[in-house]
Amino acid sequence: MPAARRTLGARPEALFQPPPERQPLAARMRPRNLDEFVGQEHLVGERGPLRRSVARGHLSSLLLWGPPGTGKTSLARLLAAEIGAHFTSLSAVMSGVAEVRTTIAEAQERLNLHGTRSILFLDEIHRFNKAQQDALLPHVEDGTVTLVGATTENPYFEVNAALLSRMRVWRLEPLTDEEVAIVVHRALDDAERGLAGPLGPDGGVALSDAAFDHLVSLAGGDARAALNVLEGATALAEAPGVRDAEGHVSPRLEDVETAAQQRVLAYDRAGDGHYDTVSAFIKSLRGNDPDAALYWLAAMIAAGEDPKFIARRLIISASEDVGNADPRALQVAVAAGHALDWIGLPEAQYALAQATTYIATAPKSNRSGAAYWAAVSDVEASGALPVPLHLRNAAHRGMKQHGIGIGYRYTHDFEGADVEQQHLPDAIVARRYYLPTDQGYESTIAARMASRAEARAAAKAAGGTPRSKIPGPEVKPHGGQSLMKTRESNRKKLADTEKRDASEP
Repeated sequence: MPAARRTLGARPEALFQPPPERQPLAARMRPRNLDEFVGQEHLVGERGPLRRSVARGHLSSLLLWGPPGTGKTSLARLLAAEIGAHFTSLSAVMSGVAEVRTTIAEAQERLNLHGTRSILFLDEIHRFNKAQQDALLPHVEDGTVTLVGATTENPYFEVNAALLSRMRVWRLEPLTDEEVAIVVHRALDDAERGLAGPLGPDGGVALSDAAFDHLVSLAGGDARAALNVLEGATALAEAPGVRDAEGHVSPRLEDVETAAQQRVLAYDRAGDGHYDTVSAFIKSLRGNDPDAALYWLAAMIAAGEDPKFIARRLIISASEDVGNADPRALQVAVAAGHALDWIGLPEAQYALAQATTYIATAPKSNRSGAAYWAAVSDVEASGALPVPLHLRNAAHRGMKQHGIGIGYRYTHDFEGADVEQQHLPDAIVARRYYLPTDQGYESTIAARMASRAEARAAAKAAGGTPRSKIPGPEVKPHGGQSLMKTRESNRKKLADTEKRDASEP
């Protein structure tokens, strides 16, 4: 009799875990219950929705969205334990539909034979393509498994809508320095799993205040990164026997820096880190905060952001947020972009910093952009309305008998180089888009517009705007046409001469 056919695919989890001494410190120090879980008070605090849900024995499919090292995997395990469910973990990086089907089949069998619920934890769920995500739908829908996904990317962009509608998205925040400090203290003091017992070096580990504070700040809200740096710094200090007066291995500040190599920035040029940091940079520029703007500029440079992208954002901000309140802001921003093209990094950091501080401290007005988008709304609502006849181009004299080009008044012929006449289409003749503020140079523009409005009103009351009293040079109609004809004739003669000279031996 042939053997029963089994679904192909690797088992989701190893049967045997490495012994504790072979596990990294971060793995050993995973919280064992919700009381040990650090951070995310808004989710698992005393009144947190997830804690209250599992206290009633209920857990629906959910998606944990947050940066690395904030406890997504640990939280998923703890939630499963709280409701007594079987926990299976898969990584979307290493697994595919075959592994998912194997896990689903086992969950169905477990539910039928023992009535045991199953939680399928799918790490990096955004790595699954649409077809792979669709394969989960029926089993999440009928409750065969409770799906807990984890992702560092924005799920509203990376997870398809059908699956997302069957899950609740919970946002995990980076740990505060105080919360990271709790995790590090726990690892230093724990005699069972941490560095204070047989799994640590003889005598335990003690960090100076300076080394401890530096390690916490380096973590950037990532508990895993903090524990990895602590473990590496301990190994560096243990080898040469660096110990304090009480015999504890005592990593120095330089050991922490060496173990960390450099601050791991929570920044991904293709993900949320990119968009969040750029958003902070733009809003700091707009919010008149040069210090914050410089900080986010430095963060982007350090993380490897394309400096041309930064220059483009500065140019946009100079027009969008400063506008005519200080027209020089656009010049400074464009000049910074040109400087970047000419000299590149690192020297162009000075130009980017100069443009950043100029824009952040400049008076602000968004009225130019707002006026444009108001005009766009009218164009979208009514299409391109007919151009008034007097503004149209009478390219042929016969067009004037149709009224085209008739009645146009040449602005420079009148006093103040201004005369009242209609420029907008008839249907929106009274529409006003640009309403300048009293900020910076825009107050000058506002005063100029008000002055012109008063002059036009006075001229209307007096019977019309007088012509300019300052004579200009006499210009014949169509002047310059004979000059261009002469130019073209001379160019032809020169070309003929050059051709003839080239053909002669």
